[in-house]
Amino acid sequence: MNAAPAVLVEGLVKRFGTFTAVDDVSFSAQRGEVLGFLGPNGAGKSTIIRILCALLRPTAGRALVAGLDVTREPEAVRAHLGYMSQRFSLYDDLTAVENLRFFGGLYRVPDAVLAERIAWAVEMAGLTGRETELVGTLAGGWKQRLALGCAVLHQPPIVFLDEPTSGVDPVSRRQFWQLIHHMAESGVTVFVSTHYMDEAEYCHRLALMDRGRLVALGTPGELKRGSLRGALLRVECQPLGEALDALGRAPGVLEAAVFGDAFHVTVSAAEPALRDLPRWLTERGLQCGAIAEIPPSLEDVFVARVGGGRA
Repeated sequence: MNAAPAVLVEGLVKRFGTFTAVDDVSFSAQRGEVLGFLGPNGAGKSTIIRILCALLRPTAGRALVAGLDVTREPEAVRAHLGYMSQRFSLYDDLTAVENLRFFGGLYRVPDAVLAERIAWAVEMAGLTGRETELVGTLAGGWKQRLALGCAVLHQPPIVFLDEPTSGVDPVSRRQFWQLIHHMAESGVTVFVSTHYMDEAEYCHRLALMDRGRLVALGTPGELKRGSLRGALLRVECQPLGEALDALGRAPGVLEAAVFGDAFHVTVSAAEPALRDLPRWLTERGLQCGAIAEIPPSLEDVFVARVGGGRA
């Protein structure tokens, strides 16, 4: 028999006046799973996380965190989770150790283990020898890891990270994700909202959000295999501006977008497009280079599932 999910969401709705921020969303997450929320600004990612953290009351639907109802038992829910917001929840005029002691008090970490937990967080953040420096003087990557240490000082079974790597350099982001996977391997369930496509690949599963609705849910591989209509081609053609216009009018082309110095072109069928597109482009005075079918990236999936419906 499968264990009960760490988080269960059924028919979740959140309205602010006449605006629906979360529209009938349902999903679950298991122990030790890294579940990513991917979507544009305003898609509802942060609102869902705040509801699950018992910081917002849902308008309708049900959400259980660690088996506890977020509406009926908000205080008990918050005791079972860690939360790291988009902005580092640290006090710049306190040292790293002072921040950790403060959060240890908030989370009611027992005195008997507080020193041990603080030492772990300092080492995890890479601040050994710098733990007495003011947080305001630390670089973004150190602040990021320290904020994570503060959020999990009480060893919660579920952690919510709301766009935690915004404005952080790529090396620090990769180090941060190594910490996330170490937590997941120990059985912690981790929710991460992000708009970085490379980060989305690190998640076990992805929930793709658009305008408050859950439009796709699955592993990165599942989303890439099942989210595109037809086939995807990489087309080299110059000049880019004129070629994009021509591709948009070509028979069998569903969508075309610039990717670097070439195009990713979604077509209804690969074989006729590979045969006919070079002639179509050449007849319009364009310089057509290599053309080949390629597997879709998460960015292609994102554009198809979210960008395609936008003006």
